[in-house]
Amino acid sequence: MDRFDRIPETALGWHRAGRGAALATVVETWGSAPRRVGAQLAVSGEGEIEGSVSGGCVEGAVVAEALEAIEEGEARLLTFGVSDEDAFAVGLACGGTIRVLVEPVGSVIPEAMLDELVTHRMERRPVAYIADLEGGGGRRLATEGFADRFRMDRSGVEEDGRTFVAIHNPPLRLIVVGAVHIAQALLPMARLAGYDPVLIDPREAFGSEARFPGERILHDWPDDAVAAAGLDTRTALVLLTHDPKLDDPALMRALRAPVFYIGALGSTRTHAKRVARLTEAGFSENEIARIHAPIGLDIGASGPAEIAVAILAEMTRVLRKGA
Repeated sequence: MDRFDRIPETALGWHRAGRGAALATVVETWGSAPRRVGAQLAVSGEGEIEGSVSGGCVEGAVVAEALEAIEEGEARLLTFGVSDEDAFAVGLACGGTIRVLVEPVGSVIPEAMLDELVTHRMERRPVAYIADLEGGGGRRLATEGFADRFRMDRSGVEEDGRTFVAIHNPPLRLIVVGAVHIAQALLPMARLAGYDPVLIDPREAFGSEARFPGERILHDWPDDAVAAAGLDTRTALVLLTHDPKLDDPALMRALRAPVFYIGALGSTRTHAKRVARLTEAGFSENEIARIHAPIGLDIGASGPAEIAVAILAEMTRVLRKGA
């Protein structure tokens, strides 16, 4: 999904309220399509909508089809061509074609299955929703066998041409330990890239609202704070304090958690001392090797903003291509 949204949750709520609901999902695109594969629109039986499948140029037609699908209790697979004129109106240079799968809740998507999907999302567990586009294979959920797709956030039609897989990942999360100048640049950059950032620093003079307006700031000790923020497969941890008393407790928590990225600021010599401390604390060579240090891609960065760019670039590379 593009970002974490509440579209399935909204559809489930409408259905349980007796208002009827359908989910419309972009399953394929060609050309310059307005939304990526996996984008969703929820439609209630009363014509309410949440989300988008096209940026506005075919929503009206999808809503009309969805209302009919709710009445009939059957799925519909729709194809739309987006004209150059409509594409320009939603910010694209040229038109394209999209296929949209419309599925009523209850009759096509079982309520129990949608409830399970919503539960996975709420508990930050990746899950794949699998649908037979030709109708014969039904619908199911899967949490295994789609590792590459989970990592790439890649929904799409399988090679058989009839099976659609929609990836539902929790939002990316960035935990930054150290309210330093690099963090002031990194947090807003990360948010633009789709992360929900959390800043941790027990030093309230550093991690202040004045220095980080609007950011979520935790002033607890880092090991407790990272545990409270959560360390899972969609989380990146960045350590920026240069102070072992602050960095090491968070680092030790992360090395025993399935976070996808761990990066630590410091020179090669600083990192060698870090490795020695972790080895003495009982961490294995393979565990310590998960740390990216010195942090960030080597782009010759100079200054806090460029270092932040290098860090975000390395996080992206690890997320999309693996360590």
